[in-house]
Amino acid sequence: MINVKGRWALITGASRGVGYQIALFMAHQGCNLILHSRSLEHTNEVSEEVKKLGVNAYSVAADLFRPDEVRLMLEEIDSLGVEVSLIFNDAGVQVAYRTDYFKTPVEDFTSSFMINTIAPAMISYHFLPKMIEKEFGRIINTTSGIQNEPQQAGYSASKAALDKFTKDLASVVEGTDVVINLTDPGWCRTDLGGPYAPNSVESVIPGIVVGAFVDDQKSGRLFNAQSFHGMSLEDAVKKAQE
Repeated sequence: MINVKGRWALITGASRGVGYQIALFMAHQGCNLILHSRSLEHTNEVSEEVKKLGVNAYSVAADLFRPDEVRLMLEEIDSLGVEVSLIFNDAGVQVAYRTDYFKTPVEDFTSSFMINTIAPAMISYHFLPKMIEKEFGRIINTTSGIQNEPQQAGYSASKAALDKFTKDLASVVEGTDVVINLTDPGWCRTDLGGPYAPNSVESVIPGIVVGAFVDDQKSGRLFNAQSFHGMSLEDAVKKAQE
C-alpha cells in the first residue's frame, strides 16, 4: 500500500460533499493538499480543518467551465514549487433534470462536458508528463454509474466520455507506477445527489480514495466506493488489488 505522508494532492471540488470527505481523509493520512473550489472563500473551512491535522494546504480557485481559468489555476499550482503526485478530479455538475427530455437544450451538454470531462482532461494532461518523469503518480477521476436516465443526458454522457478518456489514457501508463483509475461514489446525499439519495456522503470513504493507495501498477479500473464502505483502508486496498 502506498504511503502518502508528505506527498501533495490536488482535489477539485474540495469545499463540500465528496471532495470535502476526500480532503479530510487524505489529511488524516498526512497528505498535503491543494484545495480547489470556484471561490477561495469556499475552501476556508476545509483548509483550516486539514491544517489542524498537521498538513500543509493551499487553496486555488477556478470555474472549471472556463478553460482559461483552469489554465491559470494550473500555472498557479506550478508556481507553488511543490510536486503534485496525486490528483482527485472530483468536481462535477449535474445541470438539470429534464422531464421533457426531448427538449433538452444544447447548454446541458456543453456545461456538463466542460466541467465533467474537459476540465479533468486538462488537469490530467498537465500533470501526467511530470508524473511519468518522476515515475510516480495517481490520478483518480470521479465518474457516475448513472444509466437509463434520458432526463439527465448531458450529465450521463459527460461521465461516459470521462470513462472513455480515462481508460484510453490508462493504456499509456499501464504497468508503471503512474496509475490512472476511476471511482464512483454512488448516489449520495450531497448538493448534487439531493436529499433523497440512499447513501450518506461519509459512506464514500475509503472507496473514493482507494485508487490513491493501490500499488499494483494497474490502470483503467473502476472502483465503486460503496463496495468498500465500512472497511479499513488496508482491507480496501487489498480488495481493490484483487
